[in-house]
Amino acid sequence: MPSRTLPTFTLADVQSHNTKKSCYVTLGDNVYDVTDFLDSHPGGADLVLQYAGKDIAEILQDGTSHAHSETAYEVLDDSLVGHLATKKSAPNGSAANGSAVNGHAANGKAKTSATPKTPGPHPRTGMSSEEDLSKETDIDTDYKTHKFLDLNRPLLPQIWNSGFKKDFYLDQVHRPRHYKGGESAPLFGNFLEPLTKTPWWVIPIVWLPPIIYGTYLASLGFQYKLALAPWWMAGFGLWSLVEYIFHRFLFHLDDYLPDNRVGITLHFLLHGVHHYLPMDKYRLVMPPTLFFALCSPFWKVAHFVIFWDWHVATAVYCGAIFGYVCYDLTHYFLHHQNLPLWYKSLKKYHLEHHFLDYNNGFGVTTRFWDRVFGTELVPVVKTA
Repeated sequence: MPSRTLPTFTLADVQSHNTKKSCYVTLGDNVYDVTDFLDSHPGGADLVLQYAGKDIAEILQDGTSHAHSETAYEVLDDSLVGHLATKKSAPNGSAANGSAVNGHAANGKAKTSATPKTPGPHPRTGMSSEEDLSKETDIDTDYKTHKFLDLNRPLLPQIWNSGFKKDFYLDQVHRPRHYKGGESAPLFGNFLEPLTKTPWWVIPIVWLPPIIYGTYLASLGFQYKLALAPWWMAGFGLWSLVEYIFHRFLFHLDDYLPDNRVGITLHFLLHGVHHYLPMDKYRLVMPPTLFFALCSPFWKVAHFVIFWDWHVATAVYCGAIFGYVCYDLTHYFLHHQNLPLWYKSLKKYHLEHHFLDYNNGFGVTTRFWDRVFGTELVPVVKTA
């Protein structure tokens, strides 16, 4: 394929492209327009915008955040728009003699002689890092290769009518796909479609008012209002265990899943669709109707166990439901937002649950219970 002649930019030109509407970055002497990639970046658009108009060599190799895979460099290759006007630029616009930048050639391709060894693609998912979760799936090729689901057509009827065996279904549903920039693939394909989508902000709007009201009712039974706090916090802490149990024994009921279309369809609706399309922003948090069905029995359990005091049981319950709200929001932000430094390792841990090992790493807000029950996910470690 003949090479194209690309324009030359001054550093000031590049620095002027520093907004969400036009975002340029550099790597060595190359200039990339990553505007279209902002919303698909696993760390969120804000993280990319921090480097808008700047060189990204350092952040690409920053192990504190995460080491970027070759997929990141492939994205850059597709976004190349020109070259910096520097003395190092060769006449054809490429970096002189193909010099490497932080271990990668100036055109974004790795130089094997200078690139640190990184773990290869996972044998099942074919993925090696979290960027792979946002690499857009070639829908036609994927369907022809795997004979699983056609992302061009409604997914639920395909699951119901497929006749898939359980082992094949589980293998395929845990190979993450990325649908057209992270939008929602059709599930029903009819008027029911909007009911399957839940924006993240619905969760606090729906659940915080009843939590506040329930806490108020609970406080009426305490002579000293502050005496409610330990019980409320106990419920909040208890949620992390409930979260682990739900995720491991309900959402990942894989080994005990009935090998029939009823079991497979229910599994897909409950959690399989999230593993199949993990970057779907609208099928990530739990719809309020589903969580209401799950949490209603726990109201009775809480008051059955703490039978001696209705107000104490209610305080514990409200604390636990607040823990759920924190969990669902954390889960969303782990997938779609840049996080403070102390949260970055948790983001990496959870996304490796998706692309590396779905049989471990069930904690979302904490890995504490994974350590207790021996299901801690072994992280990908770079070797020198």
